[in-house]
Amino acid sequence: MSYWLMKSEPEEVSIDDALALPSVAWFGVRNYQARNFMRDVMRVGDGVLFYHSSCAEPGIAGIAEVASTAYPDETQFDASSKYFDPKASRENPRWMLLDVKALRKTRLLALSELRNCAELEQMQVLKKGSRLSITPVTADEWAVVMSLLQAY
Repeated sequence: MSYWLMKSEPEEVSIDDALALPSVAWFGVRNYQARNFMRDVMRVGDGVLFYHSSCAEPGIAGIAEVASTAYPDETQFDASSKYFDPKASRENPRWMLLDVKALRKTRLLALSELRNCAELEQMQVLKKGSRLSITPVTADEWAVVMSLLQAY
């Protein structure tokens, strides 16, 4: 089993939105490395830290799991979508997505709290210049985050 941190803007899809549905399609990823994680590495059942980004207080807002294998992101073909890619075709899709199933909402584990935890200093999301919407999380980092969430 692998672990991931996946960023979502709460205005687009929040942990509450995800909990209200059987699963959510993780659409709109337009970074090749993040796409490759979904397409080549992520597996059904992998653990996900559901992270709210681009908001007043960013941080981990819930726990989820990967619920499907990767498949083409339909927004790349929709000329009216902000995620439209004129270079993509149905025969050769450029962008993939997968489904994520929210398991539970947690207290907000704020970015500032993550930064103050010495055991997490190597966590990808905390590295300077890290802007990827999907990053791997080590088993040790996952365990530390779980203990922080249970501590309160």
